[in-house]
Amino acid sequence: MSPVPAPPRSVFTADACACPRDAHERASQAWAARRLATLLGWEFAGAHDPRSPSPQPGRAYFVPDETLTTAQADALGIAGEDDLFGGVVPHAFVASKVVTHALPGPGSAAPEGWAHALGAHLAGAVLPGFSVFDPDEVEAAGLRLLALGGQVRLKPAQARGGGGQQLVADPQALREAAAALDPDSIRRYGLVLEQHLDQADTVSVGEIRVAGLRLAYLGRQRQIRDRQGEEVYGGSSLRVVRGGLEALQDHARDATERTALRQVLAYDAAVQAAYPGFYASRRNYDVVAGLDPSGRWRCGVLEQSWRLGGASPAELAALEVFLAGDDGQPLDVSCHESHDPEQAPPPGAQVHFHDPAAVRGPVLKYALVDPVPVLS
Repeated sequence: MSPVPAPPRSVFTADACACPRDAHERASQAWAARRLATLLGWEFAGAHDPRSPSPQPGRAYFVPDETLTTAQADALGIAGEDDLFGGVVPHAFVASKVVTHALPGPGSAAPEGWAHALGAHLAGAVLPGFSVFDPDEVEAAGLRLLALGGQVRLKPAQARGGGGQQLVADPQALREAAAALDPDSIRRYGLVLEQHLDQADTVSVGEIRVAGLRLAYLGRQRQIRDRQGEEVYGGSSLRVVRGGLEALQDHARDATERTALRQVLAYDAAVQAAYPGFYASRRNYDVVAGLDPSGRWRCGVLEQSWRLGGASPAELAALEVFLAGDDGQPLDVSCHESHDPEQAPPPGAQVHFHDPAAVRGPVLKYALVDPVPVLS
């Protein structure tokens, strides 16, 4: 079934993130907004000026750099998922890592609007862990996880990707790490403590809804080394199908992907039930699989992304193919990030950032459509 034609709109980027962003992130956001405008036959209108009057309802489409709160969406005239490439949540913390885990105890500090029952509903879909909003609870929560064996990962809730994370393997290291944390950030944003898995493999599961068309995908992430030798995100290889997340059930390639999809479906439904004001046209979930301290295979949702993300260029590359009238078969697409200043884009690449002189982050980012295979 073909998507319902949408009325002409002006496509804007919108800056909602208070955190500093690198040039490659801004370039990717502008590229995505331009690409969506071209694919849908709309007008790219550049960056939205918050001082200007709100566009008429139904005449603007936004590509924000962050998941919006309901208040931010209302200020832009966004009424639902058809008005943006991203998501809207009733409270800012819902879009961060903290919703993935329960509090350490029933009397633990929590922000206003916290859904206390959600942690129990997510327990089977995530790794052992806690979300903490009181600096004095960090050490006790970490000790409970260390008692399970292995290492514990500390994850600042406001950081993107793996930024600011650290691993601790014993009580002394935990105490030192906890003492070095910013207590005001913990109170304001929260901190996640989570069991670490060895030999980890990350699955990407997601869905986009654009102009009446729904596409869902399932695949693997790649890790590469940056110029400092650190392991960082290097891209994703995805299999894309028509429909929502449920449409992926016949397309999982192995037990890891089947488990990851089952956990994502449970996670997505639980968050929707806990926070009914949430909606999103772009949903992406990172699911990790690996060995726990006892050597047992485990799998769990790490976090959600309801905003423009690393896989979005591949999502839009697939959208172009399906909008052109595909035959309904699964499509393999991939996105790539390189830190090698000497690397050139391959033939057929859709480049959204290329700056060999960039001093931070990747120097080349692009997307490709089949025949690049999905990683197995």
